[in-house]
Amino acid sequence: MLAYIVESFDRSTKVIDFHYPNELLQRNNWELSDEPETLDDILISCRATLKYAIKTAHPRYFNQLSTGLDMVGLAADWLTSTANTNMFTYEVAPVFVLLEYVTLKKMREIIGWQEGHGDGIFSPGGAISNMYAMLLARYKMFPEVKEKGMSSVPRLVAFTSEHSHFSIKKGAAALGIGTESVICIKADERGKMIPSDLERRIVEAKQKGYVPFFVSATAGTTVYGAFDPLMAIADICKKHDIWMHVDGAWGGSLLMSRKHRWKLNGVERSGLMQSCNQMQACYLFQQDKQYDLSYDTGDKALQCGRHVDIFKLWLMWRAKGTIGFEAQIDKCLELSEYLYNKIKDREGYEMPQHTNVCFWYLPPGVRYLEDKVEKMKRLHKVAPVIKARMMEYGTTMVSYQPQGDKVNFFRMVISNPAATFEDIDFLIEEIERLGQDL
Repeated sequence: MLAYIVESFDRSTKVIDFHYPNELLQRNNWELSDEPETLDDILISCRATLKYAIKTAHPRYFNQLSTGLDMVGLAADWLTSTANTNMFTYEVAPVFVLLEYVTLKKMREIIGWQEGHGDGIFSPGGAISNMYAMLLARYKMFPEVKEKGMSSVPRLVAFTSEHSHFSIKKGAAALGIGTESVICIKADERGKMIPSDLERRIVEAKQKGYVPFFVSATAGTTVYGAFDPLMAIADICKKHDIWMHVDGAWGGSLLMSRKHRWKLNGVERSGLMQSCNQMQACYLFQQDKQYDLSYDTGDKALQCGRHVDIFKLWLMWRAKGTIGFEAQIDKCLELSEYLYNKIKDREGYEMPQHTNVCFWYLPPGVRYLEDKVEKMKRLHKVAPVIKARMMEYGTTMVSYQPQGDKVNFFRMVISNPAATFEDIDFLIEEIERLGQDL
């Protein structure tokens, strides 16, 4: 593992040793057997696992959404696995529960909630966090739904940007609200939710007899990296008495940067957790324990058992300080700006204006086509071919996708602190090398 870590930071090594699934299945014996394997066989399997793993720590890995490899974070992961405990009660995870309390309080202070007031838990990821938000909003408006179910409440509707993460609709499906009850609000040309359209759709829903209960704004949309206008959305939510949620899975970290946190102005106006989910299971959450029961956080979560995620962030924060995270964030955005300036006037590139650097590369065979329909048809195929070649050569990785009526474009995600200006230069040159014959 130590050798793999060193190799991951070596620019002369491949980002990926790509093989198709059938090839990879045949190259090694991955099957499980009744008898135990020898130590040598187990080590061979471990080496093969790392050999074919994607080096997400590599300075030229720009695919979504790795932040590289932090050595302190890695050490924290090892310690967490060594402790081998669970987050449901203070009884079994005393230090980790306290560290989560301290860290969440600090995060709430950074958001702007007075003295860090509020509540929270760490969840497995942004998708589950978005579902929690919807769950809380529903409970705040109709607490009886916890016991009586959806048949006890009127038709609820939620609102989110047309560019928001798919987990909003997935959460609505899981909670029995239904995907058809999620109303997508138009975004402007830069991918930001249009407040006037939000208010129009809220009024329209009320006129139909529906009950608006939840608005999900996005701080850093998945594709464009757009920040919805939180202040304007908060005003509308206040006017109509609707819970405002901010999905900050991608852009929320900008709150740690004094230079960039203005993009989240209004996040402090976003919106009970314990009573929403608690079931007070007597075999875990006994009410006569000898310590403050508020530290038994497991009853806040939908899961019973909860993985210890806190120590990694807490130890990294201790090692870097807030200013260390700030410097890391500022550097990533500086690299994004460098890439934008590098290609905005470069021949063969076209790009819309977004926070994430999204762009088309037009190879010579496409660049000068006059038939626009044919040009877009062929351009749609360029990014997938270049990405496939990147993976086969193993030199770098960057994601692509279409959006609305836009054909496939590259979406550059810069979140790895190991990346440098030279790596950005390499990426541009590699795209041009791999696409020159298209």
